Amino acid sequence: MAEELEGCSVSCKLSLDDLQTICRRERLHCKPLRVNKHNIDDYEVEYLCDYKKSKEQESYLVKWKGYPESSNTWEPRKNLKCRKLMTQFHEDMEHELRQKKRRTTCPKRLDKDVAWTLVQKAKLRKRLQCWEADLNKTRNHPGRIFVLNEVDLDGPPRDFTYITNYKVGEGIVLNEMAVGCECKDCFSDPVGGCCPGASLHRLAYSDKGQVRVRAGEPIYECNARCSCGPDCSNRLVQKGIQFDLCIFKTGNGRGWGVRALQHIKKNTFVMEYVGEIITSDEAEKRGHLYDRQGATYLFDLDYVEDVYTVDAANHGNISHFVNHSCNPNLQVYNVFIDNLDERLPRIALFSTRSIRAGEELTFDYKMQIDPVDAESTRMDSNFSLAGLPSSPKKRIRVECRCGSDTCRKYLF
Repeated sequence: MAEELEGCSVSCKLSLDDLQTICRRERLHCKPLRVNKHNIDDYEVEYLCDYKKSKEQESYLVKWKGYPESSNTWEPRKNLKCRKLMTQFHEDMEHELRQKKRRTTCPKRLDKDVAWTLVQKAKLRKRLQCWEADLNKTRNHPGRIFVLNEVDLDGPPRDFTYITNYKVGEGIVLNEMAVGCECKDCFSDPVGGCCPGASLHRLAYSDKGQVRVRAGEPIYECNARCSCGPDCSNRLVQKGIQFDLCIFKTGNGRGWGVRALQHIKKNTFVMEYVGEIITSDEAEKRGHLYDRQGATYLFDLDYVEDVYTVDAANHGNISHFVNHSCNPNLQVYNVFIDNLDERLPRIALFSTRSIRAGEELTFDYKMQIDPVDAESTRMDSNFSLAGLPSSPKKRIRVECRCGSDTCRKYLF
């Protein structure tokens, strides 16, 4: 992070907090950083490591921010001004004591295994906070991303890069082929049916911004060549995620999941499925590797023919973490914006019903719906008869853990 101080324009990768810590450690006064003789001896608690209690007082083993663990010190409670960290520490401690079936009231001293686990949880939170910050620096949409793991000690996924648009694989060229509309008001006075009309389709959205075409019908949004402005009602998917979402660790062995942090109305755009575009031949090769790893993130872009696949295993957005359900609350639509090549649709996920805040977001990895137009006869019918991406390629028999009443027991 580049910080600019008064009279200095040198790029710095440290945050203001880190610079303040260095000043205090080196006993330097710095007016721009607000470090002076009155607060130079103030130190910031990074996390709490251990606990003990005597008749006289409660004490905590403190990890100081900017200092190695060898500098940890025991401090009486009265000296600490970190109420939030202290509350979190006690919640973690009580949870760990319950897990080990020990008394949950504050013991005189914590066993080593309990203290070790509390330190690992504190370190995990720091790593997840850094990952969360990185995700929010990368995102190009209003909806914020939060990260939470209250289940185990798994940190951010390795070998995963967060992206906001398709990453074009080797040997693939994306050419903008869109034709712009000449509408002044695309909803109330569409010229020639607006962008959908050029492809003999109708406007996909209502005046309230909800999808009104049946699953399987394509969505044509206005694009960069259109006369309408950014507030056009036919521009939804391109505006990105509008809701705050949380990547969280599930408690039933389904890995990471995504939950909504705000209420989402029925038929509302939620997110895109983003990844690396590769050829179907390359997808076949990668699929065998993913089989051995026990997971796959391959989606066929088979709206008209099975030529390209989206691979979100190592490059993707928040949709990478959305789990399967046999009774999902999200539905996939093919969307065309700046590229009208029917072999390369964008994959948009819309809500199938009202979704309450705190509810997990899911879609069916094996979508089955009826054809709704003539084009569907040209589409891959193994998974999706209506032009939807044929959700992660069918390869191995995978047990389903969605827990819905209509669960099919197996994903594939």
